[in-house]
Amino acid sequence: MNLPRTAQAVRGILLAGALLLAGASAAPPREPIHWAPWSEEVFAQARREHKFVLLDLEAVWCHWCHVMAETTYRDPAVVALMDDRYLAVRVDQDARPDLAARYEDYGWPATVIYAPDGTEIVKKQGYIEPAGMARLLQAVIDDPSPVAAQNVSLEQAVASATTLGPERRAALLAAWREGYDEREGGWGFSHKYLEADSIELALRLAAQGDTRAERMARETLRLQRQLIDPVWGGVYQYSAGGRWDEPHFEKIMAVQADNLRAEAQAAAQWNDPAQLATARSIQHYLRTFLLSPDGVVYTSQDADLVPGEHSADYFALDDAARRRRGVPRIDRHIYARENGWIILALVQLAQVGGDAADRAAAERAAQWVIAHRSLAGGGFSHDAKDAAGPYLGDTLAMGRAFLALHALTQDPVWLERAEQAAAFIEAHFRRADAPGYAASEVLKDAWPAPRPQFDENVNLVRFATALAEVTGRADIRAMADNGLRWLLAPGVAESRGFSVAGLLLAEEEARTPPEHIMIVGARTDGVAQAMYAAALRQPGRHRLVEWWDPGTGPAPRGEDIFPKLGHPAAYLCANGACSAPLLNVAALEKKLAGLGRP
Repeated sequence: MNLPRTAQAVRGILLAGALLLAGASAAPPREPIHWAPWSEEVFAQARREHKFVLLDLEAVWCHWCHVMAETTYRDPAVVALMDDRYLAVRVDQDARPDLAARYEDYGWPATVIYAPDGTEIVKKQGYIEPAGMARLLQAVIDDPSPVAAQNVSLEQAVASATTLGPERRAALLAAWREGYDEREGGWGFSHKYLEADSIELALRLAAQGDTRAERMARETLRLQRQLIDPVWGGVYQYSAGGRWDEPHFEKIMAVQADNLRAEAQAAAQWNDPAQLATARSIQHYLRTFLLSPDGVVYTSQDADLVPGEHSADYFALDDAARRRRGVPRIDRHIYARENGWIILALVQLAQVGGDAADRAAAERAAQWVIAHRSLAGGGFSHDAKDAAGPYLGDTLAMGRAFLALHALTQDPVWLERAEQAAAFIEAHFRRADAPGYAASEVLKDAWPAPRPQFDENVNLVRFATALAEVTGRADIRAMADNGLRWLLAPGVAESRGFSVAGLLLAEEEARTPPEHIMIVGARTDGVAQAMYAAALRQPGRHRLVEWWDPGTGPAPRGEDIFPKLGHPAAYLCANGACSAPLLNVAALEKKLAGLGRP
């Protein structure tokens, strides 16, 4: 998305409130429903009492979740039906990535009704008004036949190859292009937001001379700035109505990380100070509102000052007027996954802007997560105490963050951490009966059975591919192949519509060797330092950038193929051959600028 929060997860979130039904009960509200946490015990109770189970999967920052809690679930008819025939479960989707991954297509709030044995009967997306909910509850009582399950067959799908053929690759690229709204700009036609993977793919194509892709990226980034809070900074989640001027005001970490990363990538590609300034405004918001005293980020800021009351008038105020009225609620949970996303974005910003403070902030956050969220074997918990898990998203996000920190610093400690994260993923999330990696730990008697999530597997492939390139390890390369064998199975990618940019990036990276830039020279040498910084600033095709100081040990992967010159040099390597030594920053930048163009 994604990234960064994945595009699928963002797309699921955007459905929140999309289905508004007219009308509301005029009767006075009753006492609210008793909500239990998600557990097997709830279903055991449902079997004993012959009741259905209703899951309200909400987000604490979500306006329509608040509205539904204050209206629908206080309506007398709804409360009476729930008391008589249902057990009620409410879950914060940010706290349960496994359930969020399972139901993200149904938006927040998502409403799922189960039979006592756990069979899904019906799934509904978005806000449901009181009369509509009462009809739904009664309809299930009258006929509890489950609605036909969707996408179940895709969970067990297997590809015969780990690369896209030319025709299928072209078809997916065409679907991605067709998903661009030529009239209003941006990918998608009902909600407007930035999909980070689409921006990255467009930038990569633009670097190869694709002028249409460059226009799409420029337009989307320009229009997206309408969703940046002009007073506090930070990015509103999305705009409704197929336009960019109807923002929904929640600020969630996935959106901040995706926008920060995309703006930094664009700043590198176009050498545009405006892009870098936009990234800095997002960073300023994070430091001001969502950064803990320990240097890690909180989860989100609410859309509403008063839960359930639309806040457009509030967000039209200046800073002083807002603060006189109060500040929307901040969810102060500290999740490993969300911090991994932000660390990755901060590293991207540090590579482009060259500010040591960005590197320090990324490293400080990483060290806190290591100290407070580590699990034995290299993995990470989600929160300090989780109701379930571990979840793939946390260890994957931190693994990618560690690998990015290694690329930025060349500190082997970060590479070791990334390898440990990969080992934990392989041990805990690889599915035995089908390819791909599940969103939560794969256990023999896990309930509900863990499922793969598309964007997590895309990011797993990108992580494993990049890590294998650095380490030369075949077992890590095999992890990428395992993820691709599910992602490339018939129908899996096609079910995504235009949201396939991440897959196209991941498949290209797994299929083609990277452009390899090697800086050889002492870590204390100013010319070597400048060349390495220049190599990191280069916009993103598929690249591996490394710095070898011969005085500190052997070359990476034993590739001691570079002449001993007595002064620093840069080399561009591909297909088993390297360039002549480049002796200064200007020569390196000129050489890099000529790559990739038709």
